[in-house]
Amino acid sequence: MSGTAETTAPSAPPDYPQTMGHPRPLWMLFMTEFWERFAFYGIRWALVLYIVAQFHGGDAAGEASANRTYGAYLALVYAAAIFGGYVADRVLGYQRSILVGAAVMASGLFMISLPNEQIFQLGLATIICGNGLFKPNISTMVGKLYGVGDERRDSGFTIFYMGINLGGFVAPLLTQALAQRVFGSEGMPSYKIVFIASGIGMLISLVWFWLGRRQLLDVGHPPPDAKGHRNVFYVLGGIVVAIPLTYLLLAMGANALAWVLGLLFVALCALLLAEGIREGTVQRDRVIAMLLIFAFNVLFWMFFEQAGSSFTFLADKIVDRGIFSGGMADFIKGITGDTVFPNAWFQSVNSLAIIVLAPVVAWIWLSMRRANPSIPRKFGLGLIFNGLAFLLLMFALSSLVDTSGKIPFWTLFMVYVIQSVGELCLSPIGLSMVTKLAPVRLVGFGMGGWFLSTGIGNNLSGIFASYVSGEGGMTVQSAYAGYTFGFWALVIPGVLLFLIAPLIQKLMHGVK
Repeated sequence: MSGTAETTAPSAPPDYPQTMGHPRPLWMLFMTEFWERFAFYGIRWALVLYIVAQFHGGDAAGEASANRTYGAYLALVYAAAIFGGYVADRVLGYQRSILVGAAVMASGLFMISLPNEQIFQLGLATIICGNGLFKPNISTMVGKLYGVGDERRDSGFTIFYMGINLGGFVAPLLTQALAQRVFGSEGMPSYKIVFIASGIGMLISLVWFWLGRRQLLDVGHPPPDAKGHRNVFYVLGGIVVAIPLTYLLLAMGANALAWVLGLLFVALCALLLAEGIREGTVQRDRVIAMLLIFAFNVLFWMFFEQAGSSFTFLADKIVDRGIFSGGMADFIKGITGDTVFPNAWFQSVNSLAIIVLAPVVAWIWLSMRRANPSIPRKFGLGLIFNGLAFLLLMFALSSLVDTSGKIPFWTLFMVYVIQSVGELCLSPIGLSMVTKLAPVRLVGFGMGGWFLSTGIGNNLSGIFASYVSGEGGMTVQSAYAGYTFGFWALVIPGVLLFLIAPLIQKLMHGVK
């Protein structure tokens, strides 16, 4: 095998008009993603609470099942990206994939507003299939706005990531107000409104991209032999088949799904590695480095994604959310009608922390210059910070529990902040990393691999959260035992990755 890559250089992007130092289409993609993330995060806080209330009659014993359903749903959302990336690469093009995916997702969001368990599961399956076409391809489009050597690429992804987090910040605040103040109450939330509002957000994303896609020019168009609409109908037919299959995967449960996703991951690794070998030694090594980081990425998201599962039940049952007085109490009461900090608002803390801390972290990386940590070391730091968040929970659950069995509000709030620092070390860099390390012909497929590794972590997060809740619902004891395991499972691999980072960096052959 030749020692050099045997690929055709990717074509340069068009000479786009510039806005604030970046290609103008970036800002259109920014708002498209904002509304898609509004839809995604709008339902995040409500799903497990709704499952327990609607399908388990409010019995706390239903928490474990709800956690596993949530984890499986998230896992399939991300795993579907592998197929969506392939469809965009080879069949439909990125622009059409985004449009079709947005329409399918909106349909699923409206479906889950119907109070029937089978329709609810079918709606989740529909959201999964739509997100698979949407999510990896809009991220890939951002990378295609920049040339391979364009130094603005990382900052472009950071701006795009801000769109994700602005949507994630606004969505829980608005959907909580609609569900618990406008159309319901704290004791009787109107979860249906949460899902409908999120569906409307997804429709806005669809229309925004439809109107703005001309800015992209030829970037993201279908392959030359697929310019007509025939392939669109083929893909829609495939979605009609995929939805019931996804429904069956959800019904299998998180434990069985873990095996399915594991086999998919092995197959993906084999395909990417075969393409890397075909292109030469340098590309082979870069693929190996990317796949190693994928494995650590699984661990990060297994514990980070407790936000929509075990942390939701923790906030509901074990966190003292009614401790505010003075101006803060007046502020909360003015918005919610009560002095209790809404459970849903915790979902906005992560996004707010990302918005506030992202410029700080970016400044730190720039100020370090030559001492700026490599990509693998930043991933190691991400794992370590995630672990420190669980260390704080260990301390709170062992030393700060009051006579009513509650831990202070600030502890869970700071858990989200500390996790956000870890996320900033890892997630935005990961998106950019894939566009640099994946084989040129399979960038969308490589992005699908990134999301598949995230999906595996999310499925494991549901299994882990069910362990934290125990058989009869979450207790201080079950939470302490689970979160102690989470601390060690993050910190040990994080330190290991930090130590072996030079070996992985060598495999990247100059990619930074």
